[in-house]
Amino acid sequence: MSVNKNPIDKTLAEPPLNPVTDRASGEKTDPADFPDSAGLERLEQAFRVWVKRSSNQHVLISRRRIFLIFLLIRYTGARLSEVLALDLSKDVDSKALTVRFGANRPETAAAPRDVHISSVLLDEIRDVVEQTAATGKNAASLRVDAGHIRRKFYERALECGFPQELGSPNSIRRGRTAELMGRNIPLPVVQRMLGHATPNLAASLARFSDEEMARMAKSFIARETQPKTSARNTFFGKVSAITEGDVQSVVEFATLGGDILTAVITNNSLRRLELIIGSLVIAEVKAPWVMLDFGREPPTCSAENIFAARVTNMLRGRLVSEITAVLRDGAEVCSVMTHKGDAMCGIRTDDHVWVMFNGFAVTLHLD
Repeated sequence: MSVNKNPIDKTLAEPPLNPVTDRASGEKTDPADFPDSAGLERLEQAFRVWVKRSSNQHVLISRRRIFLIFLLIRYTGARLSEVLALDLSKDVDSKALTVRFGANRPETAAAPRDVHISSVLLDEIRDVVEQTAATGKNAASLRVDAGHIRRKFYERALECGFPQELGSPNSIRRGRTAELMGRNIPLPVVQRMLGHATPNLAASLARFSDEEMARMAKSFIARETQPKTSARNTFFGKVSAITEGDVQSVVEFATLGGDILTAVITNNSLRRLELIIGSLVIAEVKAPWVMLDFGREPPTCSAENIFAARVTNMLRGRLVSEITAVLRDGAEVCSVMTHKGDAMCGIRTDDHVWVMFNGFAVTLHLD
């Protein structure tokens, strides 16, 4: 653990994000206005139990359609009006695993957008369509009274012991936004998924096409349904430089936030991954390899990756402490240290720190 007891001058850099600002929309909000990941899971489970309580086939199909509306909002972050306007026979691409929102709403100025979904959600869509079609009703339409939908959402929230407002479609959408940001999917990708205006990151966005950003979103959705690993910190980016040595190679890639991240990998890995300039990659760094430092200037050390950040959360256990810091572009980085290291640093929430990790600690995956 590198320690510098000269605290960073907090006038040097403004906090990267206001803690009560929705990073994807820019709207002022309060975390109590939307459920966190655990809350979203509880709401989903409450819906599943509610569906199973159906008294007959007609009620079962009706409830499954409402549950599907919940799932589409919960996993795509779409607005209720966008979901109700879907034509499941035309707007769901089972091969590409996407749902197109806005295609059936010519009155809106926003262009249609494709949002990637998991195969699990696709199966839910197929099941609802098949069950509805068997009754002779229009299986492709999700046209349900919006007021009725909200009432059923409120009921599920109350069953979970939440205030009913936490079950509103807008709160669920906000919760999905926070969930995506907390899992480090890049901010511009989140905004495009949810149909928000993109942030003022023109210099960084110029390096990434719409197709490349869509690939990042698809990769995240696929990884979200896979078993979790111990690698806590994930970065998306595009390879900007490769320097090949005798045994190992240095790979640099630009993130959507404009930072340059450095990884050191073997030449065998370079060839196996078939990395070239412009390749989209995912980098992972395990939390124990991330160091924190105070100081006015970036620390002088051997770490290739040094980024300014602000501490946003601290979790102190019996043996170790887990510190979460947010970079200037909103990406979260987690560091784990012993109680001794924690005591030496004296880190507190809102402290400005330098996040550091060596290039050898970075694991690269192809997007």
